[in-house]
Amino acid sequence: MPAAPDFPPAPDRVAPKRALISLSDKTGLEDVARTLHDLGVELVSTGGTRAAIAGFGLPVKDVADLTGFPEMMDGRVKTLHPVVHGGLLGVRDAPAHAEAMTAHGIGGIDVLWIDLYPFEQTVASGGDFEAAIENIDIGGPAMIRSGSKNHGYVAVAVDGESIAMIVEALKAGGSTTLELRKRLAARAFARTAAYDAAVSGWFAAQLGDAAPSRKSIAGALAQTLRYGENPHQTGAFYRTGETRPGVANARQLQGKELGYNNIADADAAYELVAEFEAPACVIVKHANPCGVAVGNSLEEAYARALECDAVSAFGGVVAVNRPLTGADAKAITGIFTEVVIAPGADEEAKAVFAAKKNLRLLLTDGLPDPLATGEVFRSVAGGFLVQGRDRSRIAPADLKIVTRRQPTPTEIQNMLFAFTVAKHVKSNAIVYAKDGQTAGIGAGQMNRRDSARIAAIRAREAGEAKGLAHSLAQGSACASEAFFPFADGLLEAVAAGATAVIQPGGSIRDDEVIAAADEQGVAMAFTGVRVFRH
Repeated sequence: MPAAPDFPPAPDRVAPKRALISLSDKTGLEDVARTLHDLGVELVSTGGTRAAIAGFGLPVKDVADLTGFPEMMDGRVKTLHPVVHGGLLGVRDAPAHAEAMTAHGIGGIDVLWIDLYPFEQTVASGGDFEAAIENIDIGGPAMIRSGSKNHGYVAVAVDGESIAMIVEALKAGGSTTLELRKRLAARAFARTAAYDAAVSGWFAAQLGDAAPSRKSIAGALAQTLRYGENPHQTGAFYRTGETRPGVANARQLQGKELGYNNIADADAAYELVAEFEAPACVIVKHANPCGVAVGNSLEEAYARALECDAVSAFGGVVAVNRPLTGADAKAITGIFTEVVIAPGADEEAKAVFAAKKNLRLLLTDGLPDPLATGEVFRSVAGGFLVQGRDRSRIAPADLKIVTRRQPTPTEIQNMLFAFTVAKHVKSNAIVYAKDGQTAGIGAGQMNRRDSARIAAIRAREAGEAKGLAHSLAQGSACASEAFFPFADGLLEAVAAGATAVIQPGGSIRDDEVIAAADEQGVAMAFTGVRVFRH
């Protein structure tokens, strides 16, 4: 490890004399270049950026004029030169550095503005392997790291916000402060880290390597949250750059700032509602669905979802899979709702929601694809877990009927609907469903029997709320997201009114559970797929 050199303290203020600018996105370039020029800062640039600055009628020096070497190898080699990196890394007040700079004709570079080749955008737009490779920036990250390491003298900008901070400081006092340069360096190192994470993640995916030897996760700050899950915890929301439609890429049209739990619940609700082809509504409370239904319209789907558990739905998150109309909005605003997330909304719907100032309305312009590949992360002490997104989808042909009684076509549809919902309920999960509507949901219990009982309570209360003489689970299908280890959970489901059961199977006591189903006269299907959600 190199020993720390005995450098003199960095100055608090640096009045820049030279700026090097190289941009892919030239938004705001003219205003910044004119401001720097008017402040007496020499402009140095490369390629298209140099041509753009010259086109503004401003004097600009080509990097090749500094290095004495032309841009070569299709632009791959232009800034990787001691004159450039010496100008960025040289400690101006260190005698040995100053002597080397003078001896080799190296002038200091005091401001660096670089935004890197658009690798992430190239990948997101579907660019092929060769296009992605050519958009891996080499010189840019090298210069950013050099200038950021030497933040005692160099102010580095990697985005519009960073260069705006530099320009503001220069307009105010003609110099940058050490505190500002440190903050800019931290932003710059975070940017190159995120860039490298994007490249390494993409490369591993190209090779089909699901578990590379090193794994990086990067995100851009979307929002500093008032707090985390609880008021005594800090919280922040980051976007990874994934283009999957959802809460991270949604437009918030109105309402209070989203909180940590709002974001988590909206994500859970939207991922579930995207599973259905028919107009569907999902109501989520505390990370679990409390009501899920399909209908001939969103208004009908919402009404049916609300029937499942109107008590829990109060203050919940509502997700739908169609653009909202005014009628839909009027139905949803009938009770207090925290967040509504949808692929769109017409003007009448927006006007209805606008009357509820605290309600957050999120529009995504699309639905997440349940079958798309992707990764899910979870932190643990000292590390994190990574797994592929659960892309399972069970079709009638996938079912293995294990009981003497065969399910009816209606029971099969009920089973598939219930199992789809169970995939999005915290384990241990039991879901009763009938005719495209959940009847009762039991989530997150330590044993499956208790989940079945809780779901039965919800179904009974839902039936009472409708004025029925029976539970909403009467004639329903029961879904268990993992196998029944004993027959007791199945018997609870039968007692609740279920006539058909769907579960993965695979227990050492499957024969015992099948025998219990036969004795009770219910049909049971095995999926062979477990859909735990811890």
